[in-house]
Amino acid sequence: MKNSGVVVVAGAGGFIGGHLVQRLLARGTQRVRAVDVKPAKEWWQRHPDAENLLLDLRERRACEKACRDASEVYQLAADMGGMGFIESNKAACMLSVLINTHMLQAATGAGVKRFFYSSSACVYNADKQRDPNVTALKEVDAYPAMPEDGYGWEKLFSERMCRHFREDFGLKTRVARFHNVYGPRGSWTGGREKAPAAICRKVIEAKISRKLEIEIWGDGTQTRSFQYIDDCIKGIGLIMRSGWVEPINLGSSELVSVDDLVTAAEEIGGVKLKRRYMLSAPKGVAGRNSDNTLIRKVFGWEPSTPLRTGLEHTYRWIFDEYVRTHGRR
Repeated sequence: MKNSGVVVVAGAGGFIGGHLVQRLLARGTQRVRAVDVKPAKEWWQRHPDAENLLLDLRERRACEKACRDASEVYQLAADMGGMGFIESNKAACMLSVLINTHMLQAATGAGVKRFFYSSSACVYNADKQRDPNVTALKEVDAYPAMPEDGYGWEKLFSERMCRHFREDFGLKTRVARFHNVYGPRGSWTGGREKAPAAICRKVIEAKISRKLEIEIWGDGTQTRSFQYIDDCIKGIGLIMRSGWVEPINLGSSELVSVDDLVTAAEEIGGVKLKRRYMLSAPKGVAGRNSDNTLIRKVFGWEPSTPLRTGLEHTYRWIFDEYVRTHGRR
């Protein structure tokens, strides 16, 4: 990861971005520029060895400032959250196209050598995700296009932008389709958290309050694969340094149901809860899993941290955060 130019992480105040900055610095990258729109106190990780900038990357000039003297850009910045946020804020999610467009233009203008874009499994055709017993999604399953409304369409469009900037301007773009990344040091309350963090928090709340019940969005049969943050960061590095130019899945292939996820969190917390299913709540597609045939072929590697292992690390961190902010009731 060592590089003579500035390495930019856009969205560095977020969950994945914070971990990526930490990893870059740990591996000896000398000049890391961490950029986010959030106030400094709201960053999940803030590293004093990085150049930390508060910029609104929806604005072209802000992107030009972010990319100045840069040799590599990791474009993770987006307005997004869990399914509840995505389904209720489609316009806001679509407006992330301003960030991606301006960052691609600024990177090209600055002579950036490599540009990583974090896409999403939400680009996949919804017709292939109507059964909890889903066939794992291959990269070709993004077309014919029928992605998640709002967020998924923006991600798919920005993938195409990366392709055309590579073809027309020679910018070496790399695209990974993230599948449900989770782990410590990320959103666990407030509406933007993903399912693993939300379930951990609910189990912790139930245990501490002694109200031994949990609210579950949907009927519990929805299936997903959940990728631990350490695997995600390793995959980003492999993809960025490689010669592979097409979008590629970056996710675990361990398929579990929401009920399975709740059971795992209960076992970690040492508690058994009554389950209340909220059938009218946002729940997304019925099933989604990552087909890792391509990433194994290209890199001889795939995300492999078992859900139970990663979830235990996540639960312990959220428990400590919950106690720190709420106390033990």
